[in-house]
Amino acid sequence: MLLNMLFRICIVLPFCAVFLYLLLGILTTGWLRASNPFKRLPRSSQTLYLTFDDGVNPVYTPMLLDLLKKNNIKASFFILASSAKEYPQLLQRMKKDGHLVGFHSYNHRNQILQLPHQLIQDFEKSMKIFDDMGIEVAYYRPPWGHARPLGLYLCKAYQLKTVLWNVIVQDWQANTTAEILCDKLTKKVHGNAVICLHDGRGKNEAPLKTIQALADMIPKWKEEGYTFETVDCLY
Repeated sequence: MLLNMLFRICIVLPFCAVFLYLLLGILTTGWLRASNPFKRLPRSSQTLYLTFDDGVNPVYTPMLLDLLKKNNIKASFFILASSAKEYPQLLQRMKKDGHLVGFHSYNHRNQILQLPHQLIQDFEKSMKIFDDMGIEVAYYRPPWGHARPLGLYLCKAYQLKTVLWNVIVQDWQANTTAEILCDKLTKKVHGNAVICLHDGRGKNEAPLKTIQALADMIPKWKEEGYTFETVDCLY
């Protein structure tokens, strides 16, 4: 009887521990999103903040940088450190063009699903890559906007400000088109919109569709009187 009870405890306890670990991450994510200061920005402003995740990409990022330079727009890029290590010349171009370079994890692993030592290594390895490249990073966007307490602590330890968004249009989806994205951006974008877009990853050339949509939307936004800034202007 006692052995049977001990056996059941040994089976149940690990599942309870995993459940609680995941639950803590889910609760932390909920708190982070609920406290997102960008949700409370006044919409009367005529400023937009273009932000791009999951880069850099050797094909799409140069195309996007060309488009931004053509329109004299500065944007904020949240970079995967693994990609930065592989394509350092693109980060140097971003820096030269006046864009903000932020951190988006090493290889886009979800904080909620990472063990403590994995998350610590993610930050350590990534920040070393940026330091070695001479890129000063002060802003961080967690993949999917998911976080756990250790991630928030690491941001504080590395003096990183966590940046979310207040407009997102699911531009990574395989079945999206430039037309669909233009329609979503037209409906959702407002003054002080911090717009989450992607220049890396995404199926069926999704980043290309994002760039095509922006090529149409940027002139329209300018005609409407919008100007563009990087997210550091919000802090």
